[in-house]
Amino acid sequence: MAPRIGPMGDELQVSDNDAKAMVGTEDTPEGKASPNPQNLRPSVFHSIKFFVLCHSLLQLAQLMISGYLKSSISTVEKRFGLSSQTSGLLAAFNEVGNTALIVFVSYFGSRVHRPRLIGCGAILVTLAGVLMTVPHFISEPYRYDHTSPADMPQDFEASLCLPSTKALASASSNSSCSSYTEVRHLAVVGIMFTAQTLLGVGGVPIQPFGISYIDDFSHNSNSPLYLGILFAVTMMGPGMAYGLGSLMLRLYVDIDRMPEGGINLTSKDPRWVGAWWLGFLISAGAVALAAIPYFFFPKEMPKEKQELRFRRKGLAVSDPPNSKGEDSSSEQSPAESPEKKDNLTQIAPDLTVIQFIKVFPRVLLRTLRHPIFLLVVLSQVCMSSMVAGMATFLPKFLELQFSVTASYANLLIGCLTIPLAIVGIVVGGILVKRLRLGPMHCGTLCLLGALCCLILSTPLFFMGCSSHQIAGISHQPGAQPGLELFPGCMESCSCPSDDFNPVCDSSTRVEYMTPCHAGCTSRVGQEVPDKSQVFYTNCSCVAGGGPVPAGSCDSACSHLVLPFMILISLGAALASVTHTPSFMLILRGVKKEDKTLAVGIQFMLMRVLAWMPSPVIHGSAIDTTCVYWARSCGRRAVCRYYDHDLLRNRFIGLQFFFKIGSLACFALILAILRQQDKEERTKATIPNPGLQQQLLTSEAKKEPEESRV
Repeated sequence: MAPRIGPMGDELQVSDNDAKAMVGTEDTPEGKASPNPQNLRPSVFHSIKFFVLCHSLLQLAQLMISGYLKSSISTVEKRFGLSSQTSGLLAAFNEVGNTALIVFVSYFGSRVHRPRLIGCGAILVTLAGVLMTVPHFISEPYRYDHTSPADMPQDFEASLCLPSTKALASASSNSSCSSYTEVRHLAVVGIMFTAQTLLGVGGVPIQPFGISYIDDFSHNSNSPLYLGILFAVTMMGPGMAYGLGSLMLRLYVDIDRMPEGGINLTSKDPRWVGAWWLGFLISAGAVALAAIPYFFFPKEMPKEKQELRFRRKGLAVSDPPNSKGEDSSSEQSPAESPEKKDNLTQIAPDLTVIQFIKVFPRVLLRTLRHPIFLLVVLSQVCMSSMVAGMATFLPKFLELQFSVTASYANLLIGCLTIPLAIVGIVVGGILVKRLRLGPMHCGTLCLLGALCCLILSTPLFFMGCSSHQIAGISHQPGAQPGLELFPGCMESCSCPSDDFNPVCDSSTRVEYMTPCHAGCTSRVGQEVPDKSQVFYTNCSCVAGGGPVPAGSCDSACSHLVLPFMILISLGAALASVTHTPSFMLILRGVKKEDKTLAVGIQFMLMRVLAWMPSPVIHGSAIDTTCVYWARSCGRRAVCRYYDHDLLRNRFIGLQFFFKIGSLACFALILAILRQQDKEERTKATIPNPGLQQQLLTSEAKKEPEESRV
């Protein structure tokens, strides 16, 4: 019989060539130590513990670079003139390449050299991260107005109220629209979309192959512990991405090519653009360093033979003799997904590619017919849609609604929301393990978590304030700006319609798009600690003539940002509690031979139905609340002003909608489970006419009941 390729039992079959290549404590197939003295030297690359360490660091870095774009989404919009719909599509393209190839990972399994393929995927992720920074280097230096940064006096003069002749001359000299400009803009956008796609493709082999490799060559009792450590470390990746974004966005975007005279912008200025590209370089460097060890790990290593002592002691104390069976799956809740992925690799090597493609649709349809599985997946799709939209656009929402900087918004999310979400996942797993929850109680826990999350979301509709008044702009989405509010104060000025240099009249809380729109004819600078403040004077549209400070008017409800984030974070924690129990409903609700593919189908549907469309849906909803669009070379570019009430109602309302959908699915799941439990109890209590008929009936029902369990 030909040797079978794939995961083995406790004994690992190794070819002679592989045995010679392995170094360390490995035994020969005869069970004797190798006589070669070189093989007696221990090698760190034949230790599964070292592989766990390397893979934890790699997945941490990979999730950090994958989530970094979400922390700087509003900055990328301002830098390249993108709408929220386009930026949401850009964020979703990370899932396109991943979804297209993830199914084939299940087929190849252990047929390939998994560590090397993981290393190649990590190198591709590194190249994609570097490619994301290319638009910064091929673009011209960022200009926060329409004049050359080399001539600083013109920067300030361009926004002032000038006579018509000077204004026309300035406008003509600042015209930079050409076919080359448009081609360069399309090239920049195309490069970012390509980089995001490659980022998803490179991440395909990292998690599945790494998890199955750990499970294959670790001791059976140690595998859940290793995978739990891996899961705990990698969960910190998104939080580190927001933390890195908070640090990088404090730096000016052109920190590598600053103008000689410096800049007169602060991070609170609406025209400020942070060094978004620098975070991609740092993350790509971290992934590259973490990828190096994978080219030295063997294709197969000797299976770990010693159980960790503290692990054995813990199992002896916590696990009663009858804890195996139905509850065994709940004890490995953090590692369920990895182990099920490995089961598929045990089946797939027996099939050719054609056979695998033929079997997949049949198992897919059979799995989707299961009502519990379908409803759990739909509930997770709703939850994932909520998370994807919030992770992508919550920083931008905080910037607009509460007038906080992009750096501070990322800091709040990275230090508050994501840690509490991690705590929620851990608490859900502990509850399932310690209380040994069955399907009915798992459904109840999911329903309670979704209900509490929905209740905490209700006050968010009222935590905000209306937009302040903006001269010349009507707060109706789609309305074109006009000057009907102050028609006579700036008749002598010829203000360019595409300039953006806002000033705020703090006495009346009226904002003007430029000093020119306020009728200001002069400018003064005032040095204050750590920064310089710019004021504009002789303003004909301002009572008393000014002075008025540069910058947008601050929100009247900035003090609500912390209570808002506390409610958001608590809701995220309660929603995360449902993660493990809902996963257990899937594992206990499908046939044993279909569990592996059911988990793969679950994650595939979540990507296709949630992580890909949700950022685009949220971005489109945000775009509908825009009241003034900036234009670049005749095309619509970034939105300058939003209707804050409409923005809050639609963004929070979309989140509320997905939470209601998840709650409805969990309610239906609980109703079906109760009905099934009622039917089983009814069948068990039906009296039979005779003892002989009871025995025959019990024998006939014994096999179906066991298969159902």
